[in-house]
Amino acid sequence: MGKSEKTPVTVDGVEYVYEDMTDKQKAIINHIRDLDRKISSTQFNLEQMGVGREAFVSMLKSDLEESE
Repeated sequence: MGKSEKTPVTVDGVEYVYEDMTDKQKAIINHIRDLDRKISSTQFNLEQMGVGREAFVSMLKSDLEESE
């Protein structure tokens, strides 16, 4: 038989074992992980949108200068 892997979860500097948690605690951990993923994705999208906006502002400025 293979060794059973234990997944450490650290909360406020205290390490817990995911597999030893209750179903409710595991669900909360899963919500936190999902929210972290969504926050990261949203930050990435916001950065893309900011760069895109700046590109359009630059295009507008260039076009306005050309039409003068």
